Amino acid sequence: MSTRTMFFVAGAAAAFVSFGGSASALTPLSIDPSGVEPFESPSAFAESAPGAFAQFDETNFEPAPELNRRGPRLQCVPFVRNETRVEIYGNANTWWQQARGRYARERDPEEGAVMVMRGYRGANRGHVAVVREMVTDRMMLVDHANWLNGGEITRSVPVRDVSPRGDWSQVQVWHVPGAHWGARTYNVQGFIIGDEPVSQEAAAETDAAVAQATTRELTPAEAAKLAMFASAPAVQPPVTLAAIG
Repeated sequence: MSTRTMFFVAGAAAAFVSFGGSASALTPLSIDPSGVEPFESPSAFAESAPGAFAQFDETNFEPAPELNRRGPRLQCVPFVRNETRVEIYGNANTWWQQARGRYARERDPEEGAVMVMRGYRGANRGHVAVVREMVTDRMMLVDHANWLNGGEITRSVPVRDVSPRGDWSQVQVWHVPGAHWGARTYNVQGFIIGDEPVSQEAAAETDAAVAQATTRELTPAEAAKLAMFASAPAVQPPVTLAAIG
């Protein structure tokens, strides 16, 4: 037996004796020098409801959109149709009315819904995009095609609600090439939910809500907020929407 082996055996034996001859005493995790007993139930943090946590501050959000110009050039309409369950054909500016009575339509966005824009530089222009994720109640990420008029696909693009009433009737879109918020404000008709058809009564209620969002007189607080957005400096280069998406 070598001298090195003899020292190793002697050390192991001493450790065995010092811990009372217990084999488990040789395992590192068997000793807790703090003397604190482990929890037998979930901590208060683990049991907290989602509402107990502060909402994500959108001012600290760091966008990471993906721009893809490879592959065939796409318009927004076939892209959205392929990405969702919404089987609507025709120009983007007709989607909101085409969805009436066929799909659920809402004023507020939700993941998987189709955002419908209309009225940018004339009623015959429109755009549709897919809501991928809600960041806050005033910001979401969308996937869409041809926003930059190059037939490209952009994913995880931030869109924020800048409407004075907070009803998602007006939005600003993140300008991917410049990595900043666009200065222009776009009108949103609403969001198409690609699930089951709805009743005519529900469709009429949605139409009424859309009409109220554009005709109701602003309160002083809402008017002040609208003026704040209107006075923001223009920082986005000109961007146009294709007539069919």
